[in-house]
Amino acid sequence: MSAGSGSLDAIPKVATGAFPIGFADINSLIKFKDQNPEAPVIAVMMVYDKPAFAVIGRKSQGVSSPADLEGRVLGAPPPDGAWAQFPAFASANGLDLSAITVEPVGFPTREPMLAEGKVDAITGFSFSSYLNLVRLGVAEDDISTILMADYGLALYGNAVIVNTDFAAENAGMVTDFLGAVVAGWQDVIADPEMGAKAVAKRNPAADVALETRRLQLAIDGNVVTDYTMANGMGGVDADRMAKALMQIAETYEFQNAADASLFYTDAYLPAAEARMLK
Repeated sequence: MSAGSGSLDAIPKVATGAFPIGFADINSLIKFKDQNPEAPVIAVMMVYDKPAFAVIGRKSQGVSSPADLEGRVLGAPPPDGAWAQFPAFASANGLDLSAITVEPVGFPTREPMLAEGKVDAITGFSFSSYLNLVRLGVAEDDISTILMADYGLALYGNAVIVNTDFAAENAGMVTDFLGAVVAGWQDVIADPEMGAKAVAKRNPAADVALETRRLQLAIDGNVVTDYTMANGMGGVDADRMAKALMQIAETYEFQNAADASLFYTDAYLPAAEARMLK
């Protein structure tokens, strides 16, 4: 297992065969595949049924819902994944973008600026920004986490991706790997602290208490959803994926027809009963 530097790093590494399997944002994969249609890479298991893209505000500064953003200052790092989805989120909620003052900020200064009241809200990953604000001393009951998926954004989040040449030659191995991923999630959903302790064994610098909270937030907000509870982990809903592609097209001009089968396949998933969550 090798640490990556985000989806834009992981996707090409899997596509070139440097790594057979990776973990990446499916929205980034969709754009990569559109620009590189012959690249041998595809998503084979959805992990974040709800993406962590969020707007995080402070109630004391008047931000509790999407509509509250109008007339206020939003801090957003230009390369931020959540910021990239903000126009589609704004469209889904009928927001007037001209009424929102967007302040470009750096990743290291994003949460500090909100903690200091220099901006009213920020874009970011829900669980990371939330815990960063808590660490900076912001009262938890003052933090409003507006998960874009709860407000009209149909996009999916991070998925397991695979090199298709590797998968074609090692189909059973890929399915077994996905089965192990599901089993791991089933275990940490039952005992998040155990999962955090496992992380600490690989990374002694990890704070077990903090990582337990981070994991629980990800479980509650991104992994365990109505869909995954009913259908098991890993799959996608065809109608939702079609809507997601339409939302991506609001801010990205596809060079080729947006065919969901180019970006995701369930061919390697274990049986549904093995993927059920509790």
